[in-house]
Amino acid sequence: QVQLVESGGGSVQAGGSLRLSCAASGFTYSSYYMGWFRQTPGKEREGVAGISTRGLGTYYADSVKGRFTISRDNAKNMLYLQMNSLKPEDTGMYYCAAARKGWVTYPPSHGDFDYWGQGTQVTVSS
Repeated sequence: QVQLVESGGGSVQAGGSLRLSCAASGFTYSSYYMGWFRQTPGKEREGVAGISTRGLGTYYADSVKGRFTISRDNAKNMLYLQMNSLKPEDTGMYYCAAARKGWVTYPPSHGDFDYWGQGTQVTVSS
């Protein structure tokens, strides 16, 4: 069955770094557009970053541009999010998501995605 399993979350001080990973299985990973979303209590799930099927196109929310880098390894069915210069406002649950149609319009909407992971918590303290 389809699985997206995130890892790499944790607690870090402002200015620190974390690298999130997402292991995908049960579907043709290389043909799916992939994204990272985050959610905090009381707020809608926000598209943080996205990457095209071959990794040639990327999207970043304005709030993370220049600090986060999304990447994928289609040979290993893995998705990554390198997060640098973390800020307290980056705190939230981060979700990996897969879009079957292989593309999305920007900014990515959660409705574009078919599969979701269970999330990994990121907490940034000031």
